[in-house]
Amino acid sequence: MSTPMQTELTLPAETDDLRRVYGVFPSGVVSVCALVDGNAVGMAFSSFTSVSLDPPLVSICPAHSSRTWPSLRRAPRLGVSVLGVSQAETARRLSSRNGDRFADLEVASSEDGALFLPDAAAWIDCTVEAELRGGDHDVVLLRVQRMAMASDVDPLVFHASSFHRLDPLAGSGRG
Repeated sequence: MSTPMQTELTLPAETDDLRRVYGVFPSGVVSVCALVDGNAVGMAFSSFTSVSLDPPLVSICPAHSSRTWPSLRRAPRLGVSVLGVSQAETARRLSSRNGDRFADLEVASSEDGALFLPDAAAWIDCTVEAELRGGDHDVVLLRVQRMAMASDVDPLVFHASSFHRLDPLAGSGRG
């Protein structure tokens, strides 16, 4: 096994090198969707994390280059769907820069315009709490308003630039 003592640490000089190092850390995948001016708008994020229990906050990190986030941030409510293992194609579609991301995609809408994807592992109805500039992305804090989960759906995992499913360790009690 390599440790920092056995492996030379290098400066983060190349973007590709940073992506590879960041890709070692697996993450879940969420969609953030809403109705904006009567149109379905949404995108996928692997930069999603819980932030606080009191108040209930989660975060996402949209790139400054995003053409979708400026529209999405105007919505009064955002629907966060924690994508399930069967939704890899949905994640790819919501990450696409071309085409209609919502063509033939089933969604459910809240009365406030948050959009949720069926077959997800969990759903979180949010409002934008704060935005902080962070390099070439923003850190967006979302306040949790309501939530639900599907206990029988395993989450989709993004690792090393591809989608995976969780493989429980032996003896973990879940499987």
